[in-house]
Amino acid sequence: MTDKVSKTDEQWRAMLDPMEFQVARQAATERAFTGKFWDHHEHGIYTCVCCNTPLFASDAKFDSGCGWPSYFTALDPANVIEKADRTHGMLRTEIICAVCDAHLGHVFPDGPPPTGLRYCINSASLRFDPQ
Repeated sequence: MTDKVSKTDEQWRAMLDPMEFQVARQAATERAFTGKFWDHHEHGIYTCVCCNTPLFASDAKFDSGCGWPSYFTALDPANVIEKADRTHGMLRTEIICAVCDAHLGHVFPDGPPPTGLRYCINSASLRFDPQ
């Protein structure tokens, strides 16, 4: 894994647009069916918007019907960290970038084979590298 990336809020704000900052640095959630990657079908790698760490491959992307990009596995599980999220009166598993602690989304146990997982990720937390 790469060394940890740490910046001040001012530094993050200077490099991210307002929605990216709210989602990645303040754990907000973009509205369903509004993000640039929820219905994106190009071949490539989705990386962290904050530090460019490779997170998900387009080969693992599937249409879950939820309105956010969904993947059945991370490209490298070491690049994502799972955390308990007890906000909004629910118990969910939050996913953050292992390199910069950016909020990515959540993982749920209702995905397709082979993993049975659904990484439900905010488009605002991602960049796309076409392959």
